[in-house]
Amino acid sequence: MRLLTLSLAVAIGSSALLGAEDQSKTNERLDDSAALFSEIMSAPDKSIPQDLLNKAHCAVLVPGLKKGAFVFGGKYGRGFALCRAASGQGWGPPAAIRIEGGSFGLQIGFSSSDVVLLVMNERGMKKLTTSKFTIGADAAAAAGPVGRNLTAQTDAMMTAEILSWSRSRGVFAGVSLDGATLRNDIDENRAMYGQAWNSKQILGSGATPPAGAAKVLAELNKYSPRETK
Repeated sequence: MRLLTLSLAVAIGSSALLGAEDQSKTNERLDDSAALFSEIMSAPDKSIPQDLLNKAHCAVLVPGLKKGAFVFGGKYGRGFALCRAASGQGWGPPAAIRIEGGSFGLQIGFSSSDVVLLVMNERGMKKLTTSKFTIGADAAAAAGPVGRNLTAQTDAMMTAEILSWSRSRGVFAGVSLDGATLRNDIDENRAMYGQAWNSKQILGSGATPPAGAAKVLAELNKYSPRETK
């Protein structure tokens, strides 16, 4: 009986330790997402156009998307989706997402880049609240323009549900992510909220944001506190 009790205590202690470690890594990713957005928006004439940011319904921040290839290529990363609060004032709680994709070809190499997506309308937001969707196939997407006051009136830009950018080696530019799949990251959500919630249960729900999201919410509210109608 004493051995059983000891074993249970060790198991509970190990579980608590792993939970604290997961939460620490999640908070680190949240801070990295805040730094990514701040650095991009504070770069003069090299940021996301302000009018596009103001019109966006949601933003997806993925610090350190990994891309690797040796004949078979692929990409994967973990980040967060945040949508406008239901009140229209500020941004709501983050939902964790994974981005995955693949390609085939004669290629060798490895790189890491930061990715930012803006979801521009309700159709795109609905895709974001599904368990998974593929950019380009399930949601119309386009590479986003760069420049604080630049307004791009191309057909692709006007009809796109998602605009995408990437920063690699200090260079920030619009990039196509067609073929990449976004899916719920339930493990990360559990680390943030203590519940195995999915994106639909978090985005636009009015849930209380975790303390670790304070920095990323502050940055989004700094540059775009409300949606432009």
